[in-house]
Amino acid sequence: MAEESLESGLTWEVRANSRRYHKRRQKKSFRCFRWGRYADNVIRSHKFSPLTFLPLTLFEQFQRVANLYFLLMVVLQSVPVISSIPWYITIIPLAIILSVRGMKDLASDMARRRSDGEINSRPCDVLVSQSFNRAQWRDLHVGDVLRIHKNQVIPADLLLLCSSEPHSLCYVETADIDGETNLKYRQALGATHSELTSRPSQETLAAFDGVVFCEEPNNRLYVFRGQLHWRGKRFLLENEHILLRGTVLRNTEFAYGVAIYTGADTKIMRNCGKLRVKRTRTERGFNRVVMGIVLCVLLTAVLLAIGAGVFSSWAMSHAGPLTPLVVDGNPAYAGFLMFWSYIILLSPAMPIALYISFEVIHSVHSLFINWDLEMYWQPADGPAQARNTSLNEELGQVGYLLSDKTGTLTQNRLLFRQCCIAGEIYGDASVQAEEIEPMDLSWNPFSRGGLFMTAPGLLDKLRGRQCPFSTQFLRALSLCHTVMAQWKEEAPVYQAASPDEEALVGAARELGWVFLSRTRECVVVSELGVTRQYQLLALLDFTSKRRRMSVLVREPEGGLKLYSKGADIVILERLQKDSPYQEGIERALESFAQACLRTLCVAVRSVPEASWEQWSKTLDQSAAMATVDRDALLEKLYDEMERELQLIGVTAIEDRLQEGVPETIAVLKQAGLKVWVLTGDKKETAVNVGYSCKLLDPETRLVEWQELRQILQSPDPGVSFFKARQTELWAVDKQAAGAKTALVLTGPELAEFDQRPEWGATFMSLAERCQSVLCCRVTPGQKADVVALVKKHTGAVTMSIGDGANDVNMIKTAHVGVGIAGVEGSQAVQNADFALSQFRFLQRLLLVHGRWSYRRISLFLLYFLFKTCGFALVHVWFGFFNGFSAQSLYETWFIALYTAFYTAFPVMCLAFFEQDASAASSLKWPELYKTGQRQELSSPLVMSSSLLYAVYTSLVLFFVPFGVYYDTAYDYQTMALTVALAAMLTATTEIVLLTRYWTKFNALTVLVSVGLFFLCTRITQSPFLFQRAPQDYYFIGASDNAFVDPLVWLAALLATWTAALPSVAALALKVVLAKRDKHRVHSASRQPAQLSAHWRRGAPPRRSSRAPGPQGGGRGVHSSVPTVDEKLAVKVVAPPPGSRENSL
Repeated sequence: MAEESLESGLTWEVRANSRRYHKRRQKKSFRCFRWGRYADNVIRSHKFSPLTFLPLTLFEQFQRVANLYFLLMVVLQSVPVISSIPWYITIIPLAIILSVRGMKDLASDMARRRSDGEINSRPCDVLVSQSFNRAQWRDLHVGDVLRIHKNQVIPADLLLLCSSEPHSLCYVETADIDGETNLKYRQALGATHSELTSRPSQETLAAFDGVVFCEEPNNRLYVFRGQLHWRGKRFLLENEHILLRGTVLRNTEFAYGVAIYTGADTKIMRNCGKLRVKRTRTERGFNRVVMGIVLCVLLTAVLLAIGAGVFSSWAMSHAGPLTPLVVDGNPAYAGFLMFWSYIILLSPAMPIALYISFEVIHSVHSLFINWDLEMYWQPADGPAQARNTSLNEELGQVGYLLSDKTGTLTQNRLLFRQCCIAGEIYGDASVQAEEIEPMDLSWNPFSRGGLFMTAPGLLDKLRGRQCPFSTQFLRALSLCHTVMAQWKEEAPVYQAASPDEEALVGAARELGWVFLSRTRECVVVSELGVTRQYQLLALLDFTSKRRRMSVLVREPEGGLKLYSKGADIVILERLQKDSPYQEGIERALESFAQACLRTLCVAVRSVPEASWEQWSKTLDQSAAMATVDRDALLEKLYDEMERELQLIGVTAIEDRLQEGVPETIAVLKQAGLKVWVLTGDKKETAVNVGYSCKLLDPETRLVEWQELRQILQSPDPGVSFFKARQTELWAVDKQAAGAKTALVLTGPELAEFDQRPEWGATFMSLAERCQSVLCCRVTPGQKADVVALVKKHTGAVTMSIGDGANDVNMIKTAHVGVGIAGVEGSQAVQNADFALSQFRFLQRLLLVHGRWSYRRISLFLLYFLFKTCGFALVHVWFGFFNGFSAQSLYETWFIALYTAFYTAFPVMCLAFFEQDASAASSLKWPELYKTGQRQELSSPLVMSSSLLYAVYTSLVLFFVPFGVYYDTAYDYQTMALTVALAAMLTATTEIVLLTRYWTKFNALTVLVSVGLFFLCTRITQSPFLFQRAPQDYYFIGASDNAFVDPLVWLAALLATWTAALPSVAALALKVVLAKRDKHRVHSASRQPAQLSAHWRRGAPPRRSSRAPGPQGGGRGVHSSVPTVDEKLAVKVVAPPPGSRENSL
């Protein structure tokens, strides 16, 4: 048997109660060498140890090019012959940055180490020497038999042997794995249940010597394939026999299991892969600018080195070959040395501190999002969460919003409103659910209310057994599901994997068909008070690919019935020919879709005994096959069984729009976002929800696949598209033609893009001109493919938003992923960059926090480039007057303190608090958001112009004092101090002109920075320090003389004024044009969207499913963010600091 298992791919062998066997084969490692097969149960998520912390953190930090560059500078500065400034001038900021990041990494690693220790020391009961002993998780080994108590977390992947429940059932909560809070049942094999519970004792469990052959450790959470070899027999193992690590045992007093996978081999740990790091568009642009700065520094150093060589040749020709101005009398060698000296001297132009500053700014912006009470939803106690702290500015640049529908635009609070049975419709969805008069269900002891449907005729037929189809319909609803029933107060409380199933099973309960309990072998249902037990022969699970589920049962009378429910697109194609009532049911489907109701088709089939026996044998044989072949065969078997179905009815469930969805979409469209909806629902349902949530206008023309396919196949799709649109009366021009058009596609139609990849670019060029795109009947994989298509063919930032596990792929694929904390679990939130409780909070997240973050970070970046480059390039112009000797114009300590102290704090306050418009104004004028979409503050052109302004400033900083002091008695140190004073005042003036929103922190940091300059300058130029280190503090008494000299102040203020003149002129010009620009914004603002539903001409009337959401959803919570002068909230193109046209 073991050989057969190995041949079938089951190569992982586990021997129960054989710790010595597994311990000898346990994984071990020494440095880079590893051996062994079985992992221990110790979790090690931390990276560092006391010995490895320093080398590892330094290795990681020097992966950054900027850190490596400055390390090279330190090495070069240690060479005396080329050192133009002391080595400690560079190592001080480098050491600060390395220390800050190292401490941050150490704190994070220590937190992980503490978490690992807490997990590894959790207690558990392990069977050792015929008795259960208390042990820690770290002590577990493969093959150990464990006893799990109620509400205990399961420490390893276990094969369930038996439990305290009948039939060895047990219930587990999988919230830590898949985010779902509903209970799932697991059941032991019948053989182990009967043997180990007939004589329950620790001796019996200790004597268990079964051998498990299964798959190697993998990350497939919902698939397990293996065999148990015990007492000469072979038993097939499935996922329902396995208890996964991280799940919690519920409603079961105790359970016994044998450890199959431990530690790093468990399925949950195999799913803890490395996160894909998302980088912002601003960061990518900045990295390119840094590379450009490095190349410019190298080129400048080369040119200055050539100048040094030429000057050396001239000096030798005039002063002789032994002149001390030329090193070793070799001009080429002198030029070579000067190249490295200028590399060192110009190194401050590299913004080394920018990376660590970015992290601090991002963290603070994330805290602002977390603290915003306007995005707090009180009913669920759900604040907004910034789970990824490096994407804040991307929120201000989103061009495409790709949204799920169910649970994202809608509440996912499902109400059973109508149904169609045998062609007859029951219930009236045109009446609001709250206004429906409840039916008299006092005859039903299990009724708990919640049925928002009035259908007395259906009740009469059911209770009078007048319609077999009605009985079959309710029986299908009570049997075909995966709901678990918990009994509380003598009534079942349902735990469902989805709100749909809970609504359907709950409706069946209200109408008399009450699901009571289930085991692996049977399902118990009360039908109008009569308890019936159905033998469960097969459960054909629902998947996103199948879009249906079926259950094959043996009725108490002995007949075999297959009950199926699923999407109409898959059920209708599996019906028998001439199925009765099919035409009427299809009309009901269309009617329900027009009313924005979610529909499922219900069908039944009588299965002959011979067919079941043959099908069952094939099913058993497939369990021992290799994984790929097995899955393909199962799919084929399921498809064979789900044929020749008889359609008996349709369910219609209402899923209301969330509060504020229409207003939010209308505002986001005004802000320039393209909103797409990706859903698995019917086309008609998605389109009608699109109208009700204001995604589509009443006059919107829908372009479906046949028409779109013809356009894509035409020689000039753009011309064909506009010609088709201009045939409509409302299409007055090309822009209107695109704006009043929406594309509607389905999943099978999207699949054609895989065969025709050249259509992708053409499709996106057409979609950009349309109002919206609706993709219906799409799978989770297709949702991610659509997001990837948008990313590939547009330069826009994409955002995906969803609430369920089926949205995780598209959330991960988009530039920014947002998870809605809904009722479908927390998987979307766990994989998202940002988490919200309601869709309407997107307004504030994007238009307020996103726009503010983009503006703050862009201005910070531009100012940082300006001040560092303008400060460093002064040495270039000084080189023309000192013989290209790489002499520093500044005092060395000024170079060290300029970036770290004199100019750091004011710009950080700007990056934290700057506002050009209040939150209310940002929401009132959504057009302001387009600044980020057009990259008006962060484009390469804007960054380049900022660098040009820095060049201009450096020219002014040097030549104005040089002209003032030319041919006077003022010395080099006075000149250096004047240029330093002018540079500090220019940087301070620039930040004052940039700041539009002043707080006490902004004012304080400006004053402190100026004060630090004068204080530190007096200290570093004091006689006291000169006496102790004359080589390091050689500007003795220079500040004492300069700061009292009027000419020094005149030169410094003149240079400052001249340098800031372009900024002041641009600001004055903006003020003059502000009135016109403000008028333009007001003119562009549209009237508030009407919330009533409108439909395009010629279309049948549709009823909007929108209704007010829960009251009090954060309405009583207010923001304390202050406002600013509304005159500042005008739409102005904002160039860099150089042109000063950079603030709204």
